[in-house]
Amino acid sequence: MCIPRTLVSLAAAAFLIGLTGCQPKLQLPVLGHAPTWKLHDLDGKEISSDQFRGKVVLLDFWATWCVPCSEELPGYIQLQKKYGPNKFVIVGISLDEAGAAHVKQFVTVKGVNYPIVLGKLDEVEALFGGMEALPTKLLIDQNGDIRDRTVGAAPAFPQPKTASGEAIPGYERKVRALL
Repeated sequence: MCIPRTLVSLAAAAFLIGLTGCQPKLQLPVLGHAPTWKLHDLDGKEISSDQFRGKVVLLDFWATWCVPCSEELPGYIQLQKKYGPNKFVIVGISLDEAGAAHVKQFVTVKGVNYPIVLGKLDEVEALFGGMEALPTKLLIDQNGDIRDRTVGAAPAFPQPKTASGEAIPGYERKVRALL
């Protein structure tokens, strides 16, 4: 029996794609335009959304007392290291009421390598909509459009398959789709 070369080539390509885990590029819908904001960092310096124009921005709304928020930090530190040079930045918006000194000590111990600003829940909700839970993340593209909103913990990188055989996707795939 003779199998056409193109069929063999297609089968080989499909096999190799399966081995490399190549996936089609993720398409993220536009959810609306991100609001302009100005908040203060842990040293009292004003930080604004204008400073990040032209970059992919992950706004991470969190608090030091939020256990899932703390569990996400190591992955986001790695995500910032990996993609920071490629026009990507994470901005942590702390909703702590304990003050800048408390948050600064926390992020120093954790080794956070991206900007942290302080937000007040009522002001943040007025700008970005309700915060159903912490953490909440907004992924904003280079044009200032919100392309993803995730409520709850999300790993930064793909996780091993669970007992049911499901792979847990990482936030990295969403970031890469916009870079």
